[in-house]
Amino acid sequence: MITPAFELTQDLDFLTIIIKVPYARASEFDVYFEGEDFKFYAKPYFLRLTLPGRIVEDGREKASYNTDKGTFTIRLPKEIPGQYFEGLDMLTSLLAPKKSRSAKPLVEEIAASAELSEEEEEEFDWEIEQTPYKESAESTRPLQYCYGFGNLRSGVFRRLQDELSDVIDIKDPDQTPVDERRRKRLAAEAAKFEPDHYLADFFEDEAIQHVLKYKPWWVDAHKKMIALQGESHQEHDTRTFVVFSEEERAQLRKFTNKSYLLDKRNRHHVYLGLIDILLAYCYEICVNEGDKNVESSWNIRKLSATLCWLESFTSIHDVLVSFGRRVLCYPLYRHFGLVTRAFNDTVMILQLGKAAVLKCLLDIHKIFMENDPAYILNDLFITDYCIWIQKTKSKKLAALSESLQKTTLTKSHIGFELEELEAAAVLVQEEESMLKAAGTVSKQQLPSSESETSDSEESSSTSSCETEGFDSDERESSTSEDGKINSLEGTLQEERTAPLIDCNGLRQGTNTSTFEVSDEKSKVSLQSTSLPGKLIEELEKQMHTAIRLSEQPEGLATASCILQEQEENCVSEPDRFSKDTAGKGNFLEVSSKTNPLLFLCSTNEDED
Repeated sequence: MITPAFELTQDLDFLTIIIKVPYARASEFDVYFEGEDFKFYAKPYFLRLTLPGRIVEDGREKASYNTDKGTFTIRLPKEIPGQYFEGLDMLTSLLAPKKSRSAKPLVEEIAASAELSEEEEEEFDWEIEQTPYKESAESTRPLQYCYGFGNLRSGVFRRLQDELSDVIDIKDPDQTPVDERRRKRLAAEAAKFEPDHYLADFFEDEAIQHVLKYKPWWVDAHKKMIALQGESHQEHDTRTFVVFSEEERAQLRKFTNKSYLLDKRNRHHVYLGLIDILLAYCYEICVNEGDKNVESSWNIRKLSATLCWLESFTSIHDVLVSFGRRVLCYPLYRHFGLVTRAFNDTVMILQLGKAAVLKCLLDIHKIFMENDPAYILNDLFITDYCIWIQKTKSKKLAALSESLQKTTLTKSHIGFELEELEAAAVLVQEEESMLKAAGTVSKQQLPSSESETSDSEESSSTSSCETEGFDSDERESSTSEDGKINSLEGTLQEERTAPLIDCNGLRQGTNTSTFEVSDEKSKVSLQSTSLPGKLIEELEKQMHTAIRLSEQPEGLATASCILQEQEENCVSEPDRFSKDTAGKGNFLEVSSKTNPLLFLCSTNEDED
């Protein structure tokens, strides 16, 4: 027999069942319904459903067949008009036989010794064989630790050592207790955290702000639910907001119905694990904007400590802290805004009810199924979650979403000193901006300083021109006063320049210019003999010039010595001239000392 594809809808008075039987003979089919049971048979199809509410046969029932689509549409009246049938999308639960839904497995009856009646306790066999107690190290530690959905599995990874490293981060989970898993996980996260990566995403968050604008399907569904909340029972139907695809319905029909024996503690772990898995899934949908890629499976299982470290949480706050730490350590985008976004999305999914949760779990199941090593996580967690959530009461999920919404998570809870890192980075950024601003101001001041320098140069050149004009006037006045001194200056000039011509008959341009400058200084000193005060001032200036030249590099030492000797000669010659002119009035005695310019000429020859 083939189980056909089917779909259930409802209104206030009727339950509608749509059955797709494209290869059936429409003339031969049987329908049976009574109370919560519904059966349909049209060779080769057979469908048996256990309904969440009671239906009745009162003459209002109706059936029709669409030959083009190959579908039967059956409308059945509700026993209580206006009653809301919850869970019409939970196909796996609807396909389960009525007895299997209500009967408890034998192992549960044996284990529930605390619930036995007093009569059953009296039947205990007191003659049971007893053995002496022997203490052993193995008694304090079990051989294998449990994990998976509701901690119902053990020994799985012992048989799958080759696939272990590609699926989970913990080594040898069968021999690792829960506390040790948590300690190793925290150490691995602390070693993996990179402050530079976090700060880069914190300051350069253009791509992150872009993905945060993406709105998945549950955002619009949640808005519709809030807008229609509290009006009528039909508006509470999850089918109004959540729609399953045909592929998802086919997957629900493939699941095998199961019953799970969970105590209170394990049920608590299951609910907290569901939050952890949904948080990781919401992050994946947000950063990839709803598209799937080769990294989707890795993102989900890496961000969920339940899947990656087989973690068993004890509080909602621990779940949020674990998820926040892993978001800031492993994926490409490591931003606290993504943690907050995934948190808000998970709250919306839980508020939409188990239909929205089931749709997300089916998507995760498909992602893991398409990834070679991750399919193991379907066997350990996701398939069981898909079956279990269909039997969960909506009130439980509503209470879970309310508790999650009341839980707060801040950066200080993460444990990576995020606020301190951000404050330090902001200070560094402010210092860099101040340095850049100072550099810009200095560059703006450079043109103004250059203009001031050019202005000072122009003023200095103007003053030098005025000084030259003053000196020329002074020379003209001194020349008019004493014409004889001018003729003697010409004779002295010839005597000083003679060694330059006698030195191999050559006259070097550099030396010539140097000596012309020195001769001009001598002219100034000789022309000013009529004014002793001015002569002394001029000689002092020349002495300062000689001292400054002596501080120049070695290449200029010879020139400085020559200038000093010239100044000495200039001092001695005017002195003698002044004495003779005082006694005789018009006689100038030429000095018999050797001209120092001869040494300069010989020095240049040696250098050449």
